[in-house]
Amino acid sequence: MIIWVSFIVLVVTLLLLDLFVLHRKEEVLTIRQAFLWTLFWIAVALMFNVMIYFLYEQNWLGWTDSEWHNLTGQEAAIQFFTGYVIEKSLSVDNIFVIALIFTYFAIPIQNQRRVLFWGIFGAVVLRGIMIALGTVLLKRFEWLEYVFGALLLFSASKMLFMREGELEPEKSFAVRMVRRFYPVAPHFDGHRFFTLVDGKKAATRLFLALVLVETSDVIFAIDSIPAVFAVTKDPFIVFTSNIFAILGLRALYFAVAGMLVRFRYLRTALVVLLAFVGTKMLLGHYIHISNVISLAIILTILMVGVVASIASNRGRVNRELQNESPQEPGEPS
Repeated sequence: MIIWVSFIVLVVTLLLLDLFVLHRKEEVLTIRQAFLWTLFWIAVALMFNVMIYFLYEQNWLGWTDSEWHNLTGQEAAIQFFTGYVIEKSLSVDNIFVIALIFTYFAIPIQNQRRVLFWGIFGAVVLRGIMIALGTVLLKRFEWLEYVFGALLLFSASKMLFMREGELEPEKSFAVRMVRRFYPVAPHFDGHRFFTLVDGKKAATRLFLALVLVETSDVIFAIDSIPAVFAVTKDPFIVFTSNIFAILGLRALYFAVAGMLVRFRYLRTALVVLLAFVGTKMLLGHYIHISNVISLAIILTILMVGVVASIASNRGRVNRELQNESPQEPGEPS
């Protein structure tokens, strides 16, 4: 219990540090600053992974005496890193959706960080509840592994055929529920989620964006949490790898949101990743794939997607340059 409470205190401290100390002003992050903050959050996660190793290897406070945490330090560290890589990779697709939400509601860039902060704060709470529920259910009903595996394969197929323009925020259940209880102000009121219109409390478009960001995270969590359960059943590793992956989501968004269009094959790589993890979960009782091999396969899938995207972009640029090359003297126009 002490370790769980300590981790929650650490997460709250990092969130408060991020909001009230490191980024008190509403200045817009440059791409360079966003990349540096992304690297900072990755470094924090890697340092925590070192702590994971010693926690399990040295059996601090009798941690591994529990049936929930019966792992060696090496096994725990590999499982945490694999879960972190999966979560971090799948969060990229979440960034696609968040970018569409901000574009749809025309959220000023200086206010986007506030929405992302509270979106992440809510995601920490919601994922904690979902992971606790999933852990108990998998412990009592092992056949749910097949349900989770099938869910991942379904999600992979849905992602493969989903078009980016299919997002229709105004038709979502969450937005319709907000409009039922509050009128929506036609204007922004700084970084406030609520304002007054004709003396009555009204929601701003900033609040609608926040509600949709939270809703989209729940939807993505339905995919990503079972994906980590395919790697480990240890609730502490599932929860911590999830949380560290989304803690850096705000910086990652500003670092890559404008560049995602250049990585055209990254979504295909995520589809293959989900399909692999889903298949691993379905066949786990018949074919054993070690976490080291799983990690290598996952990293290879992502690397192929990135390299293919870079090669495709380079080829497209070369073709455009050839098409725009000046005609030789004497050539007919």
